[in-house]
Amino acid sequence: MAAADGEVESVGGWCCVFSPGSAQCLASVAGDGRIRVWDTQGGGLKHEYVPSSHLSATCSCLSWAVPRRLRQEVPQKKKRRSEKVEANNEVDLLAIGTAVGSILLYSLVRGELQRKLSDGHNSKVNCIRWHQENDCLYSCSDDKHIVEWSVPTGKVKCKWKAEKGSVTHLCLSPDGKMLLSAGCGITLWNLETKEVYRKFTGHATAISSLTFATIQPSNDSQPSDGITGLYFLSGAVHDRLLNVWQVRQDGKDKNAVLSFILTDEPVYVDLATSGDREDPVKLAVVCRDGQMHLFEHILNGHCKKPLLPTCTLQIATSGKGNEVKPVPILAATFCSDSQSVLIAYNNLLHPIIERLTLNTKESHICLVRDTQMTVSLSVEDAVSKIKTPIVTAKSKVLVPGIPGHDASIKSTLMESRKTEAKRKNMENECSIEERLSVMDIQAKKSKGHFPQSDNYAVLLVQGLESNDSSIINRVLQINKDSLIKPTIARLPVTAIVPLLQEITKRLQAHPHSAVLMVQWLKAVFIQHASFLSSLPDLVPQLGALYQLMENRVKNLPKLSRLHGKLFLLSAQIAAAQRMQDVSSVNQTAKVVYAEESSEDENSEENSEVELMEDQESDVNWDEEEEEEDEEEESAANSKMQIDKEVSEDSGEDLHTDNESEEE
Repeated sequence: MAAADGEVESVGGWCCVFSPGSAQCLASVAGDGRIRVWDTQGGGLKHEYVPSSHLSATCSCLSWAVPRRLRQEVPQKKKRRSEKVEANNEVDLLAIGTAVGSILLYSLVRGELQRKLSDGHNSKVNCIRWHQENDCLYSCSDDKHIVEWSVPTGKVKCKWKAEKGSVTHLCLSPDGKMLLSAGCGITLWNLETKEVYRKFTGHATAISSLTFATIQPSNDSQPSDGITGLYFLSGAVHDRLLNVWQVRQDGKDKNAVLSFILTDEPVYVDLATSGDREDPVKLAVVCRDGQMHLFEHILNGHCKKPLLPTCTLQIATSGKGNEVKPVPILAATFCSDSQSVLIAYNNLLHPIIERLTLNTKESHICLVRDTQMTVSLSVEDAVSKIKTPIVTAKSKVLVPGIPGHDASIKSTLMESRKTEAKRKNMENECSIEERLSVMDIQAKKSKGHFPQSDNYAVLLVQGLESNDSSIINRVLQINKDSLIKPTIARLPVTAIVPLLQEITKRLQAHPHSAVLMVQWLKAVFIQHASFLSSLPDLVPQLGALYQLMENRVKNLPKLSRLHGKLFLLSAQIAAAQRMQDVSSVNQTAKVVYAEESSEDENSEENSEVELMEDQESDVNWDEEEEEEDEEEESAANSKMQIDKEVSEDSGEDLHTDNESEEE
């Protein structure tokens, strides 16, 4: 039998896990920070441990140790006979990961904290894995690193960066030579060299579970198809598929070989194998909705069609008036015979543990149990040694939630004054609508500075939960893409479907608001498409929105043709008006150009030749006139010389004649 490594991550402040091997114990931690260990045989509480920092450093994950390694954990010193017996039976060392990055090793036999591992992580520890052969364990955190710890010394042996974001899960191979780490993708590491052996991608969200299924045969014989026989399973947040991956030496293992269909996100996975390749692998998966699914399949390569569960188990209880209410299943593990299943259901404050032999021929089994009669109040006797601390005026009490957050307790007089001041503030406190109006005024005054998008996300969630239309309208009136996209990105996935339903109501009631609502729809579909595609009942929930969008798209060609016709009509009317305005202007032509006929080309050539001759004749005429003027001037000059000679001889009479001639 091969089961999970006895580790589970905290989900919403709670987690539970069965001890490895025969599953004699169930360790659980609730929101109060107390670690409780329950006996699976009798169902009673065996141990309860309250860490000193359980309020500020809440538990984030639990992991059981391997029994063979625990015997080596005992300090090497002289031990009494009783101590030796305890060491040989010590199969209950529990590793507790905290939200501040430290790891606590708690011994159930001794009932005390055995060691604290610190200075390795500076953020929340997400997963812890114990090595099967050497005294070390591996842990991952939100600080993007994987740390290898030495359990005897409590110090860090090796630390390396594994992801660009947080590392959510780890899993050791059955031979202890490989390590799987998961964040947004899955990486297979060689533990000796700390080098990447292979990478796998296929989930849209963060991986929440990893489990190895089979191991390569000891003789390292390779089948003809190149399959090494090493498979592992992976589940992701908000994903209803449990993928199975195969590690191959030829490197053709980038995609999952098959998938199992679930009703919700897997929170606890356990499997059982017989060691023979021909036998099917039995898989028990507990989903977040409280149902358990059983699968049986032979891992022999690729399978295109996702596999449905062979059997689904659900617990219910009868209430008043024969009303049946579902009871959530918390965890499940196979027993040593691989034919029966040990399940824990009800709640973590007092889980009910039951062993069932299921008939897998039935596809769905619903067991009705009376949980009120089963739950006993014997827990109070087991925790009678716990004392309530005395709180003084100088002491400080840590508040659960944010690590390191504290609040001091004042005296009764100070408390009374403080309560009176709170009452006055409550009376003078502004309503949410007034606060939103003040935010709008401040945003306008700041000239482009808008409130942070996380404020809008919080307001939108509050409006959706309280069904307050005024708050929703205030937020949905935003038309800036720089604010819409971050607001949608910060919304929890539980608020996506209610937001789409509110947008659908506004589109049906006010069609003119479609321009604004389309921006919100576009941001939702782009950023949360993977979540919406994983919803099983998406069609009935968003049926009205789909019909509305389909009707609008069908009318689009008709509207475009109508728009074209209206545009042509308006253009013709505008042209006619321009023609009427131009007709009132004086249209008498200032220049008239008469175009000659082009029938006789020779006449045109003759006219051009005549024109050239006329121009040449004009030039010759000017030259002849200049020559005649020069001859007349020379004749006049010669005549004047003759007249002077004659005047000298003739005297004054000739002079008078000369003057008359000149005149």
